Amino acid sequence: MDAVLQVPVDGFKFENGSGSCCKPMNNLDESCFTCFDESESQSDSSSPTESKVCSDYLPVFKYINDMLMEEDLEGQPCMLVDSLALQAAEKSFYEVLQDQSPPTSDQSSDVTGSPEVVSEESTRRYRHRDGDEDDYLEGGRKSKLPAISTMDELAEKYEEVLLICQKNTHGEASPNKTKPAKGSSNRSKQQKTEQPVDMRDLLMQCAQAVASFDQSRAAEKLKEIREHSSIRGDATQRLGYHLAEALEARITGTMATPISATYSRTSMVDILKAYKGFVQACPTLRMCYFTANRTIYELASKATTLHIIDFGILYGFQLPCLIQALSNRDGGPPLLRVTGIELPQSGFRPSERVEETGRRLKRFCDKFKVPFEYSFIAKNWEDITLDELVIKTGETTVVNCILRLQYTPDETMSLNSPRDTVLKLFRDINPDLFVFAEINGTYNSPFFLTRFREALFHCSALFDMYEATLPEEDNCRTMVERELIVRDAMSVIACEGSERFARPETYKQWQVRILRAGFKPAKLNKEIIKHAKEIVKQRYHKDFVIDNDNHWMLQGWKGRVLYAVSCWKPAKK
Repeated sequence: MDAVLQVPVDGFKFENGSGSCCKPMNNLDESCFTCFDESESQSDSSSPTESKVCSDYLPVFKYINDMLMEEDLEGQPCMLVDSLALQAAEKSFYEVLQDQSPPTSDQSSDVTGSPEVVSEESTRRYRHRDGDEDDYLEGGRKSKLPAISTMDELAEKYEEVLLICQKNTHGEASPNKTKPAKGSSNRSKQQKTEQPVDMRDLLMQCAQAVASFDQSRAAEKLKEIREHSSIRGDATQRLGYHLAEALEARITGTMATPISATYSRTSMVDILKAYKGFVQACPTLRMCYFTANRTIYELASKATTLHIIDFGILYGFQLPCLIQALSNRDGGPPLLRVTGIELPQSGFRPSERVEETGRRLKRFCDKFKVPFEYSFIAKNWEDITLDELVIKTGETTVVNCILRLQYTPDETMSLNSPRDTVLKLFRDINPDLFVFAEINGTYNSPFFLTRFREALFHCSALFDMYEATLPEEDNCRTMVERELIVRDAMSVIACEGSERFARPETYKQWQVRILRAGFKPAKLNKEIIKHAKEIVKQRYHKDFVIDNDNHWMLQGWKGRVLYAVSCWKPAKK
């Protein structure tokens, strides 16, 4: 290992104790950065689309080093959070300009007769955030870390999360073998509670009081929930704590929206910690990337030019594995063209972050000698036209959209559904393949009580999943829950109108939309699904499940489907 670390990379030397400030973690080995599993290439070497293994991770150090030399990531918020915050602000401002009249009596109401929260309340809640802006900025200044310490921490995190399809090594305990000892810390807390409570029932009673505007009963139930909940407790206690916060935000209308609160406080260092913890504890994101990359690799087995139009590219974490696999392709790598599409960022350069992603991927491709071209678009997806996408004749075109389309508004926000408009754009591109993955969510009802009930069940499964796979005292677990569960749950429960940015659907509802847009299913390779099941069985908790329903690969926890992946082709090419 030491011999590997002493190889110079463009003048910088990665050594134990000296050299560049971005030193790698000493407990990592080459198996950490495996794009496609090594066992498969050994057992199925005769396959014409054999997966290539990238055992050398020095390009990853080069990728990290270049990032740290060009910018300080510690002060930057998450790209997705920043984009959604700007989108919510634009829509709220539009509501102020368009809706000057008081709310009328013919507004929609839920099953209990409670009216939907109108845009004036949404606007009032948004205006309140402006008063807290200085507090958030001041808090951010106080919490800054020294530059060198931050760079070391970033380097360590990027080493582990850049190549998402990584193995669990002997240096880290495997999630399916390290279940927390529930008899120790939890037992003492249970003994303090004289009578057991049904947290779900308490939350539903509180939600019913909120829906019927019974503030006294809602306050009573909130007090009872808080007596039996904790942000550092077990899964049920954490569920109660966070959903009670969301219910209180809906009652008062004074809490900043979840996007703005997270946007102001969470740096890229924290995002990387949450990302790493999520990948180690849960295979869902890894399997989405694995399935997408393997399918794209098979499609491009003989292509001379591969054009990936990536809707929601963010930092490009999906592509390094695919790039390394293409570099080892028989006959040499194709020309890789990537069009990175993101929502605009706040500030004077709305495309700055997606441009940076392209520069990093370019340097990564140069190290693997993969010809690379990059273009980018930073605007709301429903406003993108086909003319803005440079598609050349003869190239193999792939539209890639992983876990992002739920943030595009649907027909409840606009008569001409932006979500259907984006899917129609996918079809107009006429791709050789459309790779799609999304959360399987049922909490998108226009009625608050129905939406809360479904969100309660979904969040219960996620909190239970982390309870079984991450230690209770782990700070990473709290961060993962905040960034990957609580933010969307707060949006669904506390917000209405344009401020409710998370609008998931079930995979069957997505299927109807995609078919209506002009696509037909493309069956996933059975070997890919088989290998995904083996990875989950060997390296993750036994209650993770991978199954298939026709052309969908489903990922779930204890029988509840949480994520779905599928591939599509134009119905008429």
